[in-house]
Amino acid sequence: MRPVLYIIQYTLVIAFLFSCSNDKTDEAAQFFLRGNVQLQKREYREAIRYYTEAIKKKDDFADAYSNRGLAQFRNGDRKAALADYTKAIETDPDFEAAYFNRAEARLETGEPNGGLADLQRIEKMYRDSTFYQTRLGDAYVRLNNPSMAQAAYDKAIRLNPKNTEALTNRGALFFNQKQYEAANADISAALTLDPKLAEALNNKSLILAREGRFREALPFVERALSEQVGQPYYLNNKAYLLLMLNRPDEALPLLRESLRRDNTNAWAHRNLGVYFLNKSKAAEALPELRQAEKLDASVDQLYFYVGQAYFATGNRAKACEAWGRGSTAGDKLARKYRTINCQ
Repeated sequence: MRPVLYIIQYTLVIAFLFSCSNDKTDEAAQFFLRGNVQLQKREYREAIRYYTEAIKKKDDFADAYSNRGLAQFRNGDRKAALADYTKAIETDPDFEAAYFNRAEARLETGEPNGGLADLQRIEKMYRDSTFYQTRLGDAYVRLNNPSMAQAAYDKAIRLNPKNTEALTNRGALFFNQKQYEAANADISAALTLDPKLAEALNNKSLILAREGRFREALPFVERALSEQVGQPYYLNNKAYLLLMLNRPDEALPLLRESLRRDNTNAWAHRNLGVYFLNKSKAAEALPELRQAEKLDASVDQLYFYVGQAYFATGNRAKACEAWGRGSTAGDKLARKYRTINCQ
């Protein structure tokens, strides 16, 4: 199982207007407006084409750069989006919407410091926006500053109690801080407002799984997958539940697909290791568990499973070492196995 996924719902700002002064600018405006129509229709490639034509007519067209960046971002090209947002800001250093859009992209691409800097640059304009406060909370989460993150989410929800994204992300924050009752309250509130919100459905499954209610958890992650088909974290979470329900053969293809889509998910590597342990293939489990450790050594119960794998391959010393590390991290199962096997 992977911990709660923080969501970005792309509440990015679209630019619409600018002043026209000559024929060439008028032509650029027409291409720009056509791009906006395609962007609203989610025809991102066509939108990019029109914005590019607008920029050819007017190479200092900040709005076109920003909107093309948005189309690039939604079309999956993060690098191109960042370049366009930066060009929009270079063209117009006071373009608040471009800073907000670039902050979104930076958070999504692993640049939380840059994202926070962009958000702080526009704080005076946006601080009373629920969307701004939500994104500010996301930045602080990624910078491992939970108190500032919660303060931002709290404000976002005060500004709009129906902000399902802020509720979901604050619930995620509570979950990772082991404040499970508060997490459940926020996630349940988000689902009451939007029963199809994939991130909240996934998070609800994690809350139930933590309580050992695997059978009840499964329909929630399946509903999340019906909303976001093939989402790698959800695939992994469903596989984990199937492993816990003693359905390993159903779990394996989901784990393989999850890792095919995102090979950097430590939780999926751990779960594949658990699959091999369940199949009495400890030698095949160890590489997956070690890869999980390399990616994120804080994964729940990782060292318990590492210890199991070493013990099953006859390496008692390594098993005891792993269980000792897990015990130090507060893993009760690791402590139990170390007490039984390593005294």
